[in-house]
Order: sequence, then structure tokens, then C-alpha cells
Amino acid sequence: MSLVMIGLEIHAQITELKSKLFCSCRGNYRDLVPNTNICETCCGLPGTLPIINKKAIEYSTMTSIALGCKVPDKIMFYRKNYFYPDLPKNFQITQYNVYGFSSIGVDGSFELDDSKKIRISRIQLEEDPGRITYVEGGMNVSNSALIDYNRAGVALIEIVTEPDFTNPKEVRLFLNKLSLTLEHLGICDTLMEGSVRCDVNVSMKGGNKVEIKNINSFKEVEKAINYEITRQTSLYNRNIKIESETRHWDDRKKITFKARSKEEEHDYRYFPEPDIPIIVLGDNFVSNLKDHMPELPNQRFDRFVLKYNLSEHTSNILINDKKLADFFESTLEVYFSPVEIANFLITDFKSMIEDDSDNTDYLRNMKVKPEHIAELVKMIEGNKISRITAKDILVKIFESGILPSEAVNNTNSFKIADEKTLMDAVESVFETEKSAVEDAKRNHEAINFLLGKVMKFTNGRADPKIAMRLINNKLNKPDA
Repeated sequence: MSLVMIGLEIHAQITELKSKLFCSCRGNYRDLVPNTNICETCCGLPGTLPIINKKAIEYSTMTSIALGCKVPDKIMFYRKNYFYPDLPKNFQITQYNVYGFSSIGVDGSFELDDSKKIRISRIQLEEDPGRITYVEGGMNVSNSALIDYNRAGVALIEIVTEPDFTNPKEVRLFLNKLSLTLEHLGICDTLMEGSVRCDVNVSMKGGNKVEIKNINSFKEVEKAINYEITRQTSLYNRNIKIESETRHWDDRKKITFKARSKEEEHDYRYFPEPDIPIIVLGDNFVSNLKDHMPELPNQRFDRFVLKYNLSEHTSNILINDKKLADFFESTLEVYFSPVEIANFLITDFKSMIEDDSDNTDYLRNMKVKPEHIAELVKMIEGNKISRITAKDILVKIFESGILPSEAVNNTNSFKIADEKTLMDAVESVFETEKSAVEDAKRNHEAINFLLGKVMKFTNGRADPKIAMRLINNKLNKPDA
């Protein structure tokens, strides 16, 4: 049994919303001048009343369903009181499981790829605080900070797991799969800066829990956990007490440092939000949402395998990048050849977009559209161009956005099927590669080398089937 126990608190913004959770300020604050996306309601000024965003309740319920949680018939909101510069109201409107009421989801379970199940303690809907930027040297050495309240009040789904993880790898797998689920539900664009954040609780079996905050990416989550396990193991082995505390991750020094002693729940002085009444979801609320929920990643994977006859490997690559999977299906609407299109996308196409794949709009903003890929694959299957030529044409499409047929015409890249022209190429290769010709006579596999030379001689335009037949015919002649 592992000594290490790891739990997560994931905060996912509902980026799909146009407005904040309790007011009409913009939900997407990222391109705005600091402190211009805040109103009287965001600040909790006297005389203002929060009005719940109905879509936020629907999206958080969908998340609860996807993670196998129970959804209650009624929900309440509470005030969580703490004094910190990023809270303009000095309290946060959130949810709390007490007095017979629960948050939007409880007692769930989420399965990892190795069939290990991670228990979900609760899912709650709450408002995001503002953003603090430390001016010099990071938060552990800086004496000053800048605060931007544009984010304050944005709808946030908090997902709290039980401490079921035993190593950083499991955590990374969980976070990746959870992000994929949120993307497929259309709730959160996880590539947007700050849209998904994760706090980690690490403890040794039977010891005090240490919370790690201020982790900016999933890669850093792994590093922070590794460091904290090493730190706590060292203390544990020397019989030094592990303090219950909140630590922050320094992503430059790659260490955690103490921020404060860990608060207990009673420190937050929770009490029911007086300006938001009990919300009755109704008998048909959950069933109606289930009927209209988007396809989840596992369901889409099964459909790709069964409907399109894709391999599990190919399906996994597509499903793990929702935008690429969407692009794939859009291409099929133009030209239905799922296996060839999928293979082209995950090899030639994907290799050209990897540098941009961390950009949330990397497919939407590029010049290559589904129509381009559909026409290109159609030309390959129609034997008009070779696969090698298709790669060159793809580069030209990325640069200019012209149609493949136009690029092929401009560069005279049509496949060479004329036997006389190809025979001239074969003759030339046989003349310059006499040693390889002798090898091919003794070893049939060496013929591929000669074919490669013919393809190179014709700039990839030779029809490989015809070229291979001509090579074999010439090898079998006594004077070859």
C-alpha cells in the first residue's frame, strides 16, 4: 500500500458563457484593459443583488452527470468569508454541503484509462476571484502586487476529488481526461489562459494534509507533486512532524514554500447567501439535460471505431484533440473516406500544426480548411497525385490557402503514369545504381531502394505501382 495520498481541487471556468455568474459583465475578460470588466454587483456594493446565470447551472449539472455524481433536487449558495486582495467583496459566493443541501454534484466517480476509479467528493458552482500579479521576483520575495478584478465573478466549476491518487502520473492522466471531457461538453476551452487551474493536497498515510496552490499548468502539477512527495518523505523518514499548511509552487525555482497555516472550514464562517433563494431544479431537469448532452470522449471513441472503421490507435489520437476530431468530421462531410483522411490528418497534417496546437484558435485561424484536405485526399485516392506529392502540396496550401487542384496545376505535380516516361526514369536509375541492381537480383527487399531512387528522380510523381512493375520486369531480363 502506498504511503502517498494525493487529492485534487480543480477549478474550471465556464468559458462558454457570455457573462459572469451573477451579473452581466463579460465572461471572457482576457482581451480587456485591467479593471474595466467589473460592476457594482461584482464588488458587492450595498443595494445590488446577484442574479444567477441559468446556463451556468446547466453546465455545472452536465459536468456532474459526466463525472457520475448525484445531482440534488434543490441547491443553495453560501458566502465563504475570507479577506484577500483578489476578493472585491471580501467573500466568495460558492456552495457548501450542509443543512441537508448539497452542491450541484456529490459522490461521483471517474475512471482512468487503466480502469482505476477516482472518487469525486463534490462539484460546486462558484465565482472566480480576481487575479494578482506580483511585480518583482515572485510572490515569496515581492513587496508589491497588481490586482486585476476583470476575472472576479466569472463562473467557475470546482471539482474536488478524494485522495485516491498515489503518484503524479495518475494525476496527469486524470487531468488530461477531465480536460477532454470538459471540452467535449462544450463547457470549457482548456487551452485558454487560466481556464483550468489545479490545487493539490498531498499527505503521507496518517499524516497532515499539505495544500499546494499557484500551479499554472498540468506539467507543473506533476513537478510540484514530485517535489512535495520528496520533501514530505524526507521529513517522514526523520520522524519530523509534517505541518498542515498551504504552500505555493515557485515555477522558477521548482520548489514549494510555506504561504500560511492551513485554514479549517470554520475559519471561513460559511452562511447561506441571503440574496439568492433556494433553487429548485425540478423533477425533469437532469433527465432533459442528459437527453441533450453532447457526446462524451468515450462515446465518440466507440463511434469512430464502429462507424468509421478506424483503429483504436488512430481514434485515440483524434479524440485526444477535440479540435482535430471536429476538423476530421467536418472533412468527412465534404468527402467521405474516413480511414484515409484520418491517417493523413494524424501524420502529415498533425506534424505541421504541432507548434501551434497550444493556441486555442490554431485550427480556426489557419488557411487550411476541411475542403482542402478533402480534395487532397480525393486526388490521392483518384491516383492523380502520389502521397509524397500530397505532402508538398500541403505545405503550399498552408502558405497560401489555395485549393490543392490549383497547386497541382501550378506546379505540374500530377502523378506520372506514362510507362515510357517511367521507363526512362528506371533506365537512368539502373545506370547510376549498378551495385544496388545486383543486390536487388539477390535480395528481393532491395528493390525498394531502387523504387525510392525512381521516386526521387521523378520528384515523387511516379506511380509507385507501375514503377515497381517496370523495375521487376527489368530485373528479370537477362541483360538487366
